Amino acid sequence: MHDLTGFQRDLLYVIAGTDEPSGQDVKTEVGSYYSSDINHGRLYPNLDTLVNKDLVEKGELDRRTNYYEITETGRQQIQERREWEAQYR
Repeated sequence: MHDLTGFQRDLLYVIAGTDEPSGQDVKTEVGSYYSSDINHGRLYPNLDTLVNKDLVEKGELDRRTNYYEITETGRQQIQERREWEAQYR
């Protein structure tokens, strides 16, 4: 997880905490946290990076809508990150 940007890490956390969110669902949740609109040109390349790193799987709900689901590797990375953070509290 050390090679992810903060934005990518936030996307991963949202996906981990949501049941198969669509890209739009992720966009809405992260946008509310950031208090700004997240454009597609920023969102989808970063989601693809998470897929390419095997942290997230992408599936198809219908012809226009994809969903995202965290992988076991993604869960493990989050757990390792939380353990690392906990030692500095």
